[in-house]
Order: sequence, then C-alpha cells, then structure tokens
Amino acid sequence: MPGAVFLEGELVELRTVETDDIEFLHEMVNDPRVRNGIAAVDPITRTNEREWVESRGDGDDSNFVVCDDGTPVGSIGFKAPNVINGAVEVGYSVAPDHWGEGYATDALRTICGYAFRERRLNKVYANAYETNPASCRVLEKAGFQREGVLREQGFVDGEHVDTLRYGLLFDEWKRDVVEDEGEERGRTADKWF
Repeated sequence: MPGAVFLEGELVELRTVETDDIEFLHEMVNDPRVRNGIAAVDPITRTNEREWVESRGDGDDSNFVVCDDGTPVGSIGFKAPNVINGAVEVGYSVAPDHWGEGYATDALRTICGYAFRERRLNKVYANAYETNPASCRVLEKAGFQREGVLREQGFVDGEHVDTLRYGLLFDEWKRDVVEDEGEERGRTADKWF
C-alpha cells in the first residue's frame, strides 16, 4: 500500500516513503539504466534499502515516492536545505518503464512549489551528467537554468564526464507560475505568494 499523499501535481502524487516501497525502490535504484544516471556504483541490497527507508524522518531531508494513481513510478527528494542561504539540492529518478511520460517533470515542478511556497526557500538546484540529456530536458522544462559545468566531476561507464549544474530561483518560479497558470492563478496570488 503506497504511503499518504503529501503533494499532488498534474500527473503525479508525491507520497511518503513506507516499508511497502522497499521492493520498488530496490529494483529501481539497481537498474543499470537508472543507477548510471545517479552515480550509484555500488549494489544496493534490500537490507540497505530497508535501512534507508526506516531512517526517513531522522534528518532534514525530504523524500517521496512518485506515484501515478497510487502506482509507484519513481522517487524524488531534497537533501537537507542550507538554512543560511535558502538553497536545497533536489534529486529524482523514474523507473525506465515510465520514462518519457512526463512524471519526472511534473514531480520536479511539484516539489519546487513545495520548496518555495511551504519551505520558503530561495533556490532549488540539481546536477545532471552530460551523458544524461533526458535529465537535462526535465530540468529545463521545469524552468531550471543551466548555471555551469563541473568539468569531469562525474564517472559514468568507466569515463570521467562533465556534471552540469542547474538552478531555479524563487522569483523565476513565481514568474513562471503566474505566466503558466494565468488569470486563474493570478486571482489567488495572495494564497501562493
């Protein structure tokens, strides 16, 4: 049974991570197509995954299972935010059977809304390998700007590759939300900002 719905996007809901999610998360993170994109070079056992799931709530990070009508399709989360500068790093992955369906973009937009509206953060940032153009497209579709290149900071398939840094500021997100959602959202702007 999936965890409680914490946030809802247009396509997905972000649900709490529960012990019932261990099998899905374990399979997804060990899939070579997923782990190459997130720098997971060591195998993750069910025990490792269980320990990670059971540790949710112990720190300041926020993690969710991305679901489509209760069916897990991916995961997304923040590391602990920097409370001094109001910045937080986001990471996400989607099971390969669900690539290209818009889940990652919707989950990213949804969690950014949470970061800006409810956590009052100023910046969400992410890293993507140059060898993962699909992840770069997700970030760009969600409004992130490419900020720089960390030369050969990644290691994928036996090669050092560039890591691309992307960021989204509150003011950019706010402007995009008002433009994308137009009059309807504009009338309730006081609620959102």
